[in-house]
Amino acid sequence: MSGEFTDGANDGEEPFGERVAARYDELSAGMFDPAVVEPAVDFLAELALDGTRAGRGRALELGIGTGRIALPLSARGVEVHGIDLSRAMVARLRAKVGSDAIGVTIGDFATTRVEGSFDLAYLVFNTIMNLRTQEEQVECFRNVAEHLMPGGCFVIEVMTPDLRRLPPGERALVFHLEPGYAGLDEYDVAEQRLTSHHFRSDGHFERFDGRYVWPSELDLMARLAGLRLRERWGGWAREPFTGESRQHVSVWEKPGSA
Repeated sequence: MSGEFTDGANDGEEPFGERVAARYDELSAGMFDPAVVEPAVDFLAELALDGTRAGRGRALELGIGTGRIALPLSARGVEVHGIDLSRAMVARLRAKVGSDAIGVTIGDFATTRVEGSFDLAYLVFNTIMNLRTQEEQVECFRNVAEHLMPGGCFVIEVMTPDLRRLPPGERALVFHLEPGYAGLDEYDVAEQRLTSHHFRSDGHFERFDGRYVWPSELDLMARLAGLRLRERWGGWAREPFTGESRQHVSVWEKPGSA
């Protein structure tokens, strides 16, 4: 799977600390490819600037990181504000051209409040899984609902658990293998946890620990927060979501009109 990392070489370091931030863009280079970024930005900009909702074009990114999505979205004319727990990741964002137009609040995106209301809130690249308990994920939906204006949307991009590929009695599977890199996912079905191991030929190792979550579970979290499902796709290009989809892009809407 893809996601944000803790560094296996330094388990005592805070998640997304300096060691991870220093190489994050390099290790996630494929996710910075314009072919990956532009469909996501197109999708999000369309929602944020929806003229039928008389939106002001304000977007809140949860887990803004180094600005992979926030910077090009801001360049489209959307006013972007981010929340992130990692000062080291945000420091990388601040070193990039265009970051002066983006506001950032340091804090846990499940509970941190920022000023004002938004047309759009979004979580991309499996970042919802960084919240490692169901309670934290529920609180995230509630927090987003409080930030959204009536008619505003919440978007999540996240993997679908690949449990069907697990042989009976096994708990790990290789999800990617190429020269110089191997990725292994380890599932704890009882606790609904996923540990993703990334091995590289240069000796660098990363580990992602998260809580996987099903689309139907996310829909229930949304209902508890007063949001309703608007659409669900198999990717940013609005591919159909099916039983074979490896990820989904889901949009929930806050009832009412601006």
